[in-house]
Amino acid sequence: MSQISQTGTASFTAQETAGQTGTNDSFSSVDTDSFMKLLISELQNQDPLNPTDNAEMIQQISQIREIGATDQLTQTLSNLSNSQELVTASGLIGRTVQGLADDASPVDGVVDRITVETSDDNNSRSVKVHVGEKTMEIKNIREIQTG
Repeated sequence: MSQISQTGTASFTAQETAGQTGTNDSFSSVDTDSFMKLLISELQNQDPLNPTDNAEMIQQISQIREIGATDQLTQTLSNLSNSQELVTASGLIGRTVQGLADDASPVDGVVDRITVETSDDNNSRSVKVHVGEKTMEIKNIREIQTG
């Protein structure tokens, strides 16, 4: 790759990589937008007498597509996991369960309903089972009994 000159974009790249380790795993936190900003900065600041090689540019575009595909796959698997959790919880209605309630107290009884709660803070959702007046997340169930 061509070298980026010491302009305002250099401070961008320093801020983006601050706190990341020198291993290959540090690139796992780079999203498509960050990668595009870096690529555009490189193109804007490349040496006009020695431009970026076409093969190198194609490789970078390929990396952008891989990042986008990985993001999409992660989202799809997350949606599938959420759906599976809901199906599993709905199968517990009428069954006796034991586990820990949201207030960390023990719960033992028949599941009478399930709910899905969403959090606006981190854009997540959790499936909860209700045993009488107690509520617990599906991951806190320790034992499931028939009838």
